[in-house]
Amino acid sequence: MDQSKFDVELKEYKRTKDSTMSPLVRARLDATYAALPEMSRERKVQRLRKAPYVAAAAVILGATVFTSGFISPVMAQSIKQIPLVGSLFSFIEADLGLRAAGEQGLSSQVNRSISHQDMKLEVTETVFDGTRAVYLLNVTAPNLKDGMFDTGTEVVKLSDAIENVTFSIDGKGQDDPGSLVTGGFFYSAGESHPNFLVFEEILKTSDHNSTGKIPDSFHAEVVVKLAGIDQAFKLDIPFQKATSNTIQLKPNAIQSNDGISFEVSEVNVTPVTTRLLYSVKLDGETTDKSIRAALFDDQGRQLTSLHGEGERKDNTLIFDARYASAQGQPKYFIIKPFVVKDHFAETVTDDQFIKGLEIKVDLPEKNK
Repeated sequence: MDQSKFDVELKEYKRTKDSTMSPLVRARLDATYAALPEMSRERKVQRLRKAPYVAAAAVILGATVFTSGFISPVMAQSIKQIPLVGSLFSFIEADLGLRAAGEQGLSSQVNRSISHQDMKLEVTETVFDGTRAVYLLNVTAPNLKDGMFDTGTEVVKLSDAIENVTFSIDGKGQDDPGSLVTGGFFYSAGESHPNFLVFEEILKTSDHNSTGKIPDSFHAEVVVKLAGIDQAFKLDIPFQKATSNTIQLKPNAIQSNDGISFEVSEVNVTPVTTRLLYSVKLDGETTDKSIRAALFDDQGRQLTSLHGEGERKDNTLIFDARYASAQGQPKYFIIKPFVVKDHFAETVTDDQFIKGLEIKVDLPEKNK
């Protein structure tokens, strides 16, 4: 059996009003990586460079990077006094799952910081739902102003000043045997908080994790290196699972048409992340097609595609995909497979969706 494994890793992207790339673009980028043969496991620190959207983004979890600006105690207190906005995650517009976490009180306030000379790195908040471990890193320094960082040789965006970062649990990073870490990415917190970056680390699900169940709480060691600074910054960051409000379904729904068989085997939903396990089986005439699945809720909103892992066995692609959960509690999901034509297009046209393969998955009225 011709079998190849691959990791689908979302690279760094900017989620600001002026430079937001659509969820479908990210989905197509995922599909591009899914078509590649097994990536070398020699993915060490050098891959973690700063880069605009597609280039090294951050974090492929063996390493990742984080940084952020300074919020005064007065400003922090003011934010907490605003109704429904006690968390900075509430300001993240592009990821409705994280925004909901902030608004619903699912984030954890932490106080972890490290200083070197006149620079300070501080982690202020985390969100962990069993799949995504997310944290905000705040950087304050005299050479940082409005999200622009002076390296000594040039002035660049804060995210572009990141040289590398490592993220490890129990001393194990992404490429270490038995590691819980599978990948991640980072992006700017937005124009209103230009000195903040949001970092996401993705943990292996139980069926992809030989070490067993992901713990409800853990400490991660993060080491950050910034351009022009000869000192690496090491932080110990605690994570605590914030919700047990999870839907777990195994619909095992199958649809076939035009030489393609599409099956949805599992759906897991938290207020922060929606996880979808699906497979696509192609006949001999369609094996060259690149196919992904778009996920819509009962309001017709497409959930933001985040990342995933896949395995190709002959003419079958088995995929474990994660999406940012939409606000509210949907009554059902509609999953629509589509043929990828242009990995950098801003939209997917109706003719790209494969007719006869759409699957509806009903959700229970209350999470249990």
